[in-house]
Amino acid sequence: MKTFQAGIFALGTSFHAYLEFDVLGEQDGLALVKTIASLREPRTTVGGVNLVSGFRPELWGKAAPADAPVGVKGFNEDVVGLDGFVMPATQHDAVLWISGGSYDIVFDVAQQIIAVLGALATVAEETTSWPYHHHRDLTGFIDGTENPPLVEVPEVAFIPQGQPGEGGSILLLQKWVHDAAKWKSLAVEGQERVMGRTKADSVEIENKAPNSHVASTDQDTFGDIFRRNMPYGTATNHGTMFVGFSAEQQRLSRMLDSMAGRLTGVRDALTNYTHPLTGAYYFVPAADDLRDMADH
Repeated sequence: MKTFQAGIFALGTSFHAYLEFDVLGEQDGLALVKTIASLREPRTTVGGVNLVSGFRPELWGKAAPADAPVGVKGFNEDVVGLDGFVMPATQHDAVLWISGGSYDIVFDVAQQIIAVLGALATVAEETTSWPYHHHRDLTGFIDGTENPPLVEVPEVAFIPQGQPGEGGSILLLQKWVHDAAKWKSLAVEGQERVMGRTKADSVEIENKAPNSHVASTDQDTFGDIFRRNMPYGTATNHGTMFVGFSAEQQRLSRMLDSMAGRLTGVRDALTNYTHPLTGAYYFVPAADDLRDMADH
């Protein structure tokens, strides 16, 4: 099987930057794909950081049709759910996820990359993230409890050998802002009902509510994904960067449909306290395919 991008597994990194780019002017985007692929040899890191590169699926399919997954599309339409709830489609052409052990290095590399790509693309969205109490999100709950063991992640997150796009992954990237005051007005028991888990130790609640977050995103129903979520923001404006990898786009799209209430008619209770600002799908090619793109 082709080698996946190693930065996806850079666990324990403390600082993260997500840069989303749009192709500049009337360019076709192929030069942007090639230049991003050339930023570094894919099996190494740049300047002490990890770099993960992804592309709008349609753009990668145009640049490397033989190495593109079948049927994968961008987040091109809003997900419209119950009670006027909307997950907005804010698809861009490329994403670079930079992570490292210190923010100064991440900052420097982000600026260098933006300069290199300046004639080809504009920065459409930029977010910086950092860990909160090791493994909790800004609701105070442990995040990533349902992640598969690392030994099982390759079969969950990466397209299998022999299929177009093998060694690559479909990334769902969303920025969710928290209504912190509304959330903190709930007692712990109320927060646990919303989540479907206990707050202290993340034990799944027996007979949890059908609209709990755990019930709405049950991976036994929709299929396993590998999440690398991170908190972002300031004391007064903050939330969660949802970073989910899957070998199949349908797992991700059906999960969103479920959260919005489009599958069961019951909307995820957590969406009353946190709201999506962005939504994009990116194809994250295998490191081998990035290298081939850079060489040709």
